[in-house]
Amino acid sequence: LKLSIRKGAIVVLDVNEFDSMRIGLASPEQILAWSHGEVKKPETINYRTLKPERDGLFCERIFGPTKDWECHCGKYKRIRHKGVVCDKCGVEVTRAKVRRERMGHIQLATPVSHIWYFKGIPSRMGLILDVSPRSLERVLYFASYIVVDPAGTPLAKRQLLSEQEYREYEAQFNEDGYTIGGKSVVIETVAQRNERLAIVREA
Repeated sequence: LKLSIRKGAIVVLDVNEFDSMRIGLASPEQILAWSHGEVKKPETINYRTLKPERDGLFCERIFGPTKDWECHCGKYKRIRHKGVVCDKCGVEVTRAKVRRERMGHIQLATPVSHIWYFKGIPSRMGLILDVSPRSLERVLYFASYIVVDPAGTPLAKRQLLSEQEYREYEAQFNEDGYTIGGKSVVIETVAQRNERLAIVREA
């Protein structure tokens, strides 16, 4: 089965003729290439107009119009305006069924871990970082901090710290240049080590 997602349409070949299927995670670059816009609000439908909220989860500017050949504000109607992007509301005049095909994206404030990499057996992230799944879980769910670089302190590398311990050590060793982080640091470290592993494999 070959599934090709292009900007504007999903092209699906004959589903009855395929030898195998592979499911994987899309890279951030691939997601942005598929996306038609960023979802910035959690709102869905306006309770007064009963139309999708702009920049919300059902936004017509991102996913397409809710009515065939009609933009959000109604300035352009009918098929004769096919392909026109309204200069007032920013919605393309096209078929409503494109809403089933188009994708948007949400820009996160901090990196997140996909559960496949974290919860799998064995834990891929745990193996790369040499951290037990239980310790990794505490860091990913903001229950603990992890020592990335102890520098000149008595702390151990990959040692877990509670919130209180973190505050105490921060006050005690503020000038020693050590590095303690939470989930963001762990995910950035995984990304860096993955790049190194990829370079070694290619070489």
